[in-house]
Amino acid sequence: MSEVSKESNNSQTFEAQQISENVEAGEQKLPTVDVSADYEASKEFSVSEIDRTSAGAQAAAAATKPKFDIPAPKEIAKPADSSSKPEDFRSMAKEVKPAGAPGNVTDDLVEKAIDLGTPGS
Repeated sequence: MSEVSKESNNSQTFEAQQISENVEAGEQKLPTVDVSADYEASKEFSVSEIDRTSAGAQAAAAATKPKFDIPAPKEIAKPADSSSKPEDFRSMAKEVKPAGAPGNVTDDLVEKAIDLGTPGS
């Protein structure tokens, strides 16, 4: 199995190695980076020319417009019931899922299953 060297010099390219040797020898100066000037210059490229006009706003609105009309939500008035009676909650549950809906297991169905017994008996 080959060993992996942990030295960062092995991962440098030939050009990077040449530049570092030339800088150490005094033959070449290190390049300087002005981050704040580069940041200010990058701001010019963040907004295109068309976006600085009203045509850009119209193009953005057309590009992001939904293809189909979306209906506005309707307000449904439902008064709050503060009685906390269990019968009220049962009636609300029956409104949401009435009895006899597919997949609904009733007590009669369970009794019938018990009467028939289990498979294999």
